[in-house]
Amino acid sequence: MALQEDNYWLTTAEFPSPDASVLPEVADVAVIGAGFTGLSSARTLARRGARVAVLESETIGWGASSRNGGMVLTGLKLGVNQLISIYGRELTQRMYAASLASIDCVERIVREEKIDCDFSRCGHLEVACKQKHFDDYARQAEVIAREFGHTLRVVQKHELSSEIGSGIYYGGMVDEVSAGCNPARYIAGLARAALTAGAGIFEHARVRTIQREPRQGEMGWRIETSRGPLWSHEVFVGTSGYTGSATPTLRKKIIPIGSFIITTEVLPEKLARELSPRNRMIYDSKNYLYYYRLTPDRRMLFGGRAAFFPETDQTVRRSAEILRRGMIDVYPQLADAKIEYVWGGTLDFAFDMMPHAGQMDGMYYAVGYAGHGVAMATYQGQKMAELIADGSGEAKPENPFVGIPFPGAPLGLYNGKPWFLPLAGAWYKFLDWVS
Repeated sequence: MALQEDNYWLTTAEFPSPDASVLPEVADVAVIGAGFTGLSSARTLARRGARVAVLESETIGWGASSRNGGMVLTGLKLGVNQLISIYGRELTQRMYAASLASIDCVERIVREEKIDCDFSRCGHLEVACKQKHFDDYARQAEVIAREFGHTLRVVQKHELSSEIGSGIYYGGMVDEVSAGCNPARYIAGLARAALTAGAGIFEHARVRTIQREPRQGEMGWRIETSRGPLWSHEVFVGTSGYTGSATPTLRKKIIPIGSFIITTEVLPEKLARELSPRNRMIYDSKNYLYYYRLTPDRRMLFGGRAAFFPETDQTVRRSAEILRRGMIDVYPQLADAKIEYVWGGTLDFAFDMMPHAGQMDGMYYAVGYAGHGVAMATYQGQKMAELIADGSGEAKPENPFVGIPFPGAPLGLYNGKPWFLPLAGAWYKFLDWVS
């Protein structure tokens, strides 16, 4: 089979066909983006009786929600000691608890909606690229056990063969709570659940402008889309790495970063078991990291920041060979394995690498998942929907990411177009070399 510049996950999933008719004139909540965040919120809002219109510029799950590695991970991008130093113990404890609850949230939806997406609590394995990284694992595990009551298992280098068929790492750390899934099947199932609950999903409805406007004595929002206008009481933005010019203030807070994935041919069962004996979700300890796993049909899926820029035909093609070399460095056993798929997607990073949710310019939002979006985006969509349904913009104790400081670029030198990404990529590569 020749290399295809296509998303492997999409070959395994069937998506629902939403209503192709005209937009409704009025909605209670207009949700922008039909990804994990938007569809999770639409499902929750519709189940509470709200009239929901999901506006998607492309098709259901077109963005990162179908393009990721299908890793449903605990934790946050920043280390626990760093989080405590920034936010204090009590708030960090609630943040970490939310990261654990986000896995339960996905599992509950999968079970309630009977979504066939190969969801499995297989756990994740973080592997140390340097001895100093491994030395930090024991400190992390001790803090997480003491502060958050959550157990991680540190794996010594001589024990690592029971977890991974690679000899290049200095040890690892396992979290048994994390899970894996087929993200395309999951987002398709989430869309069906939202539709069943009564939400309307409108594909190819790119939002052009959003303006405050009264209607029959009530203040709300007039939304101009490529499929016509809509007036809504509330707006919820869940556009992540694809946040556009319709929400300029939010766009300036988010850095879109490309992430790329290759997938091999189907591997022999013995080889697959050698590569990943426990079928973990695996990622390494670098800033410029690799992440990888077996797919349910025994392909090796291998991803990373091969290029920091958002995906284009050129960056996807270039990434295939970069990632193949990286995969063989980790797994020399795959030197002769054929690469059958390569694709890219765009992640959303805030400048502080934290999730953020709340209200901005009068609109609700949830963004900034930094590679932990399968679980956290689902969770934030649900929590923000509950906040909207309650009719309160106040921060809720169970959502600790509402109201935390949301920094923009220093000196305001950013308009949503990430001109500095080559510099950032070089900086992180330098950090990986020296630290």
